[in-house]
Amino acid sequence: MPIRVLDHHLIDQIAAGEVIERPASIVKELVENSLDAGALCVEVEIEAGGVRLTRVRDDGSGIPRDELALALSRHATSKISSAADLAAITTLGFRGEALPSIASVSHFEIVSRHVDAERAARVSVDAGTIGEAMPAAHPPGTTIEVRDLFYNLPARRKFLRSEVTEQGHIVRLLERLALSRDDVAFRLRTGSRTLLDAPRLGGGAAVDRVARVVGQDFVERALEVDHFAGPVRIHGWIGTPSAARATSDLQYWFVNGRAVRDRLLMNAVRLGFRDVLYSGRQPSYVLYLDIDPALVDVNAHPQKLEVRFRDSRQIHDFVFRAVERRLAATKPAPGALPPAWNGAPANTSPLPLHVAAPAALGGTWAVSESLAVARESEVAANAEVMADGAAEPLGQALAQIHGIYILAQNEQGLVLVDMHAAHERVLYEKMKSQTGAAATQLLLAPISITLKVDEVDTLLAQHGDWQAAGFDLERLAPDTLVVRAVPAMLPREDIAALVRDVVHGIAEDGAAHHLDGASDRLLGTIACRSAIHAHRRLTLAEMNALLRQMERTPRADQCNHGRPTWTQVTLVELDRMFLRGR
Repeated sequence: MPIRVLDHHLIDQIAAGEVIERPASIVKELVENSLDAGALCVEVEIEAGGVRLTRVRDDGSGIPRDELALALSRHATSKISSAADLAAITTLGFRGEALPSIASVSHFEIVSRHVDAERAARVSVDAGTIGEAMPAAHPPGTTIEVRDLFYNLPARRKFLRSEVTEQGHIVRLLERLALSRDDVAFRLRTGSRTLLDAPRLGGGAAVDRVARVVGQDFVERALEVDHFAGPVRIHGWIGTPSAARATSDLQYWFVNGRAVRDRLLMNAVRLGFRDVLYSGRQPSYVLYLDIDPALVDVNAHPQKLEVRFRDSRQIHDFVFRAVERRLAATKPAPGALPPAWNGAPANTSPLPLHVAAPAALGGTWAVSESLAVARESEVAANAEVMADGAAEPLGQALAQIHGIYILAQNEQGLVLVDMHAAHERVLYEKMKSQTGAAATQLLLAPISITLKVDEVDTLLAQHGDWQAAGFDLERLAPDTLVVRAVPAMLPREDIAALVRDVVHGIAEDGAAHHLDGASDRLLGTIACRSAIHAHRRLTLAEMNALLRQMERTPRADQCNHGRPTWTQVTLVELDRMFLRGR
């Protein structure tokens, strides 16, 4: 076959293959054009999942009559005029491909009235042929109708899913657009049903739009983020670790108002959650990144879903640090919701609680430094009041339950604390803060530990991390280690067993561990193996010492595996359980 120039209509259909994947792609392109035109109200109507009909109406600035036909030509746009404009794009669209691509695979009609025009004009496209502009009645703004999508490309049409599936894609797309612009009203209808109704909001009401689109439950369990650094700002909401989900369906990123699914940004958030997220769970968030347009390239993906940053490492670190610092505040505080709270009042009778009275510690296990308190200081702690005048968020300990949980009382009611998970977090955060300068304790008699040769190799490969954590280790033989010093905060009753547990734990977790850094994995494993384990009986003084440590420890709402450390049963819930007041 000889080389030849393709017909312009065939070129448009080829371009449509990149831009128009499904009806939701049409909605995206048309609604983004509406937003670029300054629309304050956008209405979308669909039939048969958008395949039979997709109609988008807006109240934007409109298109002059003599430019309507030109708007349907390839690479015709009013948003850029030179290559220099590509370096700082501020509009959602800019390529001039959407309208001709859509028109080439559907029955297409556009009606528009410019804000300065007295009347509107209508242009239809049939089989790639653009008709004459005809007078029409229409308020200022634009209406575009797309009928019978892919009618002339049956092979493409076969790849479309069911009406319900295609409709779901459109709903989720409009939700993202609604989250990107709370100053614009969005409405989506199919037949007589309204699938999305997001009224225009005034300044400061962005959280109301989030609650309407994402759900009130997310808002109630979200932390607000707002952080600046030079020309970059991140703001929005991140769900608390307890609001994590099994899937990534509640993750929204917007860069300069553009909805994106950018792997760099998503990875930065995931790393920010690494210390507090349960394995396999996904964080939830609605986040906005405002950045100088000259520092980001949005012309990196046919559908503009990914972007490129001039300094990607710096942006990644900026987002990671902002999320990590905000999550550091997830610790018991006055009025804070407990991480194990499920958002609903208890409506069933509780299981019987078998409460063990506090007793002295057994002789084979001693309290680590982080829990050791003198009786005099405990008396003072019982009367301690927070700086703002409120009592301690976790209250005062009453007893242990099954040797696993601490039962405490605060102003709101009862508090239940998982003592192992809580102590694990306290140890982990303290070791992290002391990395490289940890207080060490020389052993009176060095301890020899026999391991497998490959286990010794694995341990010595991380020798620097062990040393930073406060251990002094040396190889004596292929299968033998000697320990001369350990972190001062750790119990020293059975160092050999502790080291073996840590080595085995790291080998079992491997690369699947939820913590990404090797040093963090080591510290997390040490903290887990060193923390109080089940059936250790604590005194009231030791329990209260742990509660006070939790209140001062960052991210203490979760252990370093992401499990909740405490929960609250309020007096109202207790009254409901026992039918009091009825």
